[in-house]
Amino acid sequence: MDSQGAAPDAISLAGVFSRARELAVWVVGDVMLDEYAVGDVERISPEAPVPVVRVQRFEDRLGGAANVARQAAVLGANVSLAGLVGEDAAGDHVLELCREAGIDVRAVRPLGTRATSRKLRALARNQQLVRLDWEDATPCPAETIDWIVERLRQGRTPDIIILSDYAKGVLTPALVARIREIATAAGARIVVDPKQRDFGAYRGASILTPNMRELEIAAGRTFEPADTASIAACAQVLARDIGADALVVKRGGRGMLVAPVEGPAHAISARGRLLFDPTGAGDTVVAVLATTLAAGATLVEAATIANAAAGITVGRIGTVSITAREITDFLGGKHTHKVMERAELAAQMESWRNAGKRIVLTNGCFDLLHAGHLSLLHQAAQHGDVLIVAINSDASVRRLKGPERPLVSEHERAAMLAALDCVDAVTVFGEDTPLELLQAARPDVLVKGQDYQMEQVVGREWVEANGGSVVLVPLVPGKSTTGLIDRIMHGGSR
Repeated sequence: MDSQGAAPDAISLAGVFSRARELAVWVVGDVMLDEYAVGDVERISPEAPVPVVRVQRFEDRLGGAANVARQAAVLGANVSLAGLVGEDAAGDHVLELCREAGIDVRAVRPLGTRATSRKLRALARNQQLVRLDWEDATPCPAETIDWIVERLRQGRTPDIIILSDYAKGVLTPALVARIREIATAAGARIVVDPKQRDFGAYRGASILTPNMRELEIAAGRTFEPADTASIAACAQVLARDIGADALVVKRGGRGMLVAPVEGPAHAISARGRLLFDPTGAGDTVVAVLATTLAAGATLVEAATIANAAAGITVGRIGTVSITAREITDFLGGKHTHKVMERAELAAQMESWRNAGKRIVLTNGCFDLLHAGHLSLLHQAAQHGDVLIVAINSDASVRRLKGPERPLVSEHERAAMLAALDCVDAVTVFGEDTPLELLQAARPDVLVKGQDYQMEQVVGREWVEANGGSVVLVPLVPGKSTTGLIDRIMHGGSR
C-alpha cells in the first residue's frame, strides 16, 4: 500500500482547473437549503437549562446536492442540477441561489405535495448549538422521474455525473437506473456520495465516496481507525461486488483512502486544520473529486485535490465552496497560483489590461537560478506594473542546450520563480522560441539581457509593430548558468 499520494504540482493543477471550465457536470440528488442563525450567548435561559442565542444575522446557503453543484460550479464547470423542492418560499430561494451561482436548474422539480428540505443551525462564537431539520423523504414519483430525465437531456451531454444521496427519496432505484443508462450512452462516469446501507443500490457507478460509518454499515462490521490495510481490503471487495472501479473512503482526521479494485490502495493524510466544522465536507469531496477526475486528473491526484479542499472546508463555518486558487495555494504554498497555463494567463492578462496595468514579459531557460537572473528580473519589473516570466519547457531546453540540460525541471524552475516578489506570473512554453507566446500575451514591454543585440531578440518586430517596446538591461558580470555549472564541475575553483 502506498502511504501517501503525491500532490499534483502547480502546472498540472493549472491544467486540471483550466479543463474543468470546459466540462458538463450533472449533479442528481437531494436538494436542501442550509440556514444559519448566527449570534452570541451571554446567559442561560430561565425557562430551561439551555443557552439563549441573541441572533445578530441570518444566512442562507445551498445544501445537499445543491451544495455539491455549487462547488463544481465554483471550479468553473457547467453544472446541471436535478432534484426536488417544494412549492414554498424555501424552494423558491434554493432556485434563486442556484441561478446566482450559475447552476442550471431546469431539472429541479417543485412539487406542491412536498416540503423543501431545510436545516437550520444556531451558531454562537463559531460553535453549532442546535440543528433543526425539516425534511420529506417521500420517494420520487415515477412521472417526476420521467420529467427530470427529460429536462436533463435538454442540456449538455454530461462528462461526469455525481449522485448526491442524503436518503431523502430522490435517488430511487428507478431514477438511478435511468441515470446509469444515460451515463453508459454518454461514456460518462458516475461518482456517488452514498447513504444507502447496500452499496448495490449504486451498481454501475465508477466511484463511491463513503465515510467510515457508511463503509462499516455497508460491510456489516467495524474497523480500528488505524487499521488501514483492513479498511482498504474491505473497500476493494465492496467495490468489486458492485462493479465499481474504486471506493474513496473519507476517514475524517486521518484523511482519505483510495481503494481501487485493481492495484494498491493509497492513503492520503489529512491536511489543514484540526477538525473545526465538518458541515459540507463530504459535498466538497465528491464535487472536487468528480470534477477534477473528469478534467484529466488520475484518481489519486483527484482524491489528493479533494482532500485538500476538504481540509480548507473544515476550517470554516457551515457549507462553503472552495476555489481552484485556494486549493492550489493550499497544496503548493502561497505562490503557486502564479504558475499559469497559456489560457489562464491570457485571461489574467486581460484583467490586468482592463485595470490599466503595464505588462512586462521576459523569457529564458532560468536553469539554476542565480544572482544574474535575479538582477535581470528586478530590472525587468521596473519597466511596468506586472512582470511575466516565460520559461522553456524541459524538452525545449534539451533541444536548445543539449541532452544534459536542464539541471532543474520546469516545475521546480517555475515554482522558484513564482516565489519571487517581483514576479507576478510564470508560464511554460514548449516551442523553441517564445514567438507564439508573445503573440498570445501581447506584452507592453519585452525585456532581454544585453548579451543580445536588438536584431537578435525573437519577437521584437512583432512586439514593436503592436505598440510595445523592447528593452535590453545590463547583466551582472560573470554570472551565468553555464559559468555556474563549470565552477561546480571544477570543484568551485573558478
